[in-house]
Amino acid sequence: MKLLYLLFGFITIVAQAQDNFVQINGNTNVNSFRCVNNKFKAETGVYTFSEKTLPNIILKVNDFDCGNKMMTKDFQKILNSEKYPEMTIKFINFTKTQKSYNAVVEVRMMNQSKRYNVEFNVENNKMIGRKNVKFSDFNITPPKKMGGMIVVKDDLNLIFSLSTKI
Repeated sequence: MKLLYLLFGFITIVAQAQDNFVQINGNTNVNSFRCVNNKFKAETGVYTFSEKTLPNIILKVNDFDCGNKMMTKDFQKILNSEKYPEMTIKFINFTKTQKSYNAVVEVRMMNQSKRYNVEFNVENNKMIGRKNVKFSDFNITPPKKMGGMIVVKDDLNLIFSLSTKI
């Protein structure tokens, strides 16, 4: 019986960890792509948002998965994962509005930082936020493949999903 409780506890912890993800969606002139990092979690299992405590999320670039080995490798190369293995998302400010929450987040990657205003909604104890960003915000030239036949567009859609306690 103890083994059953232990197993159930482990499954619960794994399920909570998978609730958190950062997803980057983009497009090329021929297709779309999606790269996801769901291998991070808060120390307490859920992220806390209060005046005194705001999350600072550290993501390993090599933990992003684009669903295709070659695309994942290209994505990691674009973000120069060997020189800059981590990307951070730091919550600077967090306020409640009538229907949602507004946050100022600082995204730091490849030694470049950019602040964004992001609107979050709470759905099933998860903070869900979306923000349109650009490769060029971080001085990254969108890549071209196959001699320029495939061109990645500058625009990206960033989606946050964080298990939370508000």
